[in-house]
Amino acid sequence: MSSQDLSITAKLINGGVAGLVGVTCVFPIDLAKTRLQNQHGKDVYRGMVDCLVKTARVEGFLGMYRGAAVNLTLVTPEKAIKLAANDFFRQLLMEDRTQRDLKMEMLAGCGAGMCQVVVTCPMEMLKIQLQDAGRLGKVYPVLSSAWGGWPHSAGMPSASRRPSATLIAQELLRTEGLSGLYKGLGATLLRDIPFSILYFPLFANLNHLGVHEHTGKASFAHSFLSGCAAGSVAAAAVTPLDVLKTRIQTLKKGVGEETYSGVTDCARKLWTQEGPWAFMKGAGCRALVIAPLFGIAQGVYFVGIGEHVLQYLE
Repeated sequence: MSSQDLSITAKLINGGVAGLVGVTCVFPIDLAKTRLQNQHGKDVYRGMVDCLVKTARVEGFLGMYRGAAVNLTLVTPEKAIKLAANDFFRQLLMEDRTQRDLKMEMLAGCGAGMCQVVVTCPMEMLKIQLQDAGRLGKVYPVLSSAWGGWPHSAGMPSASRRPSATLIAQELLRTEGLSGLYKGLGATLLRDIPFSILYFPLFANLNHLGVHEHTGKASFAHSFLSGCAAGSVAAAAVTPLDVLKTRIQTLKKGVGEETYSGVTDCARKLWTQEGPWAFMKGAGCRALVIAPLFGIAQGVYFVGIGEHVLQYLE
């Protein structure tokens, strides 16, 4: 195996480990973000802490991890596609790959982000349905039994089945085909591309401030904090687009809640019915989710877990 193949394999291991650890650590906050963003002017949850407390009280500790299995299952292929696509675009755009070209690196990252949505879009769409199930059951108790068996199957009582990613995916494929799993694809691209444009150069510049002359690298703590800072800034900046994506991808609506035909329709209704601040719902939660995710990722890459694993297997 060539050194380049080893490098790519190590990147995949690092990305998978970072994703698995990060999702496990911050998923409850991500659940709170989804439920806060889907509140249509109703004060069921007054904030992140209130949402998590009520969720734990009503649904138990595991209720805060609704939908986590989808992320944990798909996070590794998501990282694999992103890393492979990034390497491809870097080779395509940069003649001399030994020299840094920030603009080309940004373009490569954006290209990778566009490829990544092949997994990201259905992953988040399924995750959102499971995360939001408890909110609907709390806001509209008459719907809680229906949510207990979403989607329904002929001849089977709804209460006997709990919602699962597999059931939801099967129902979407049966009723809408593959396009059902890619609902909100445009909104996902609108969120992820600006995020990549903001995050990668911001992290590069912050991390460069801590590079030591002798080692040519920043310290672990500096890389970790740079990832946290860049991730939180980029996440907060694209929160309005994340709110639109969450609303569009939420399939089950409560009584009186709006449905949306697309990004423009969702933005117009959100502005007129809930005001401009609705676009920033869950901004704090999103920053708290993304910051440690990228901090952990930078830490994993700094430690070189993938490289250590490969050395052990040799």
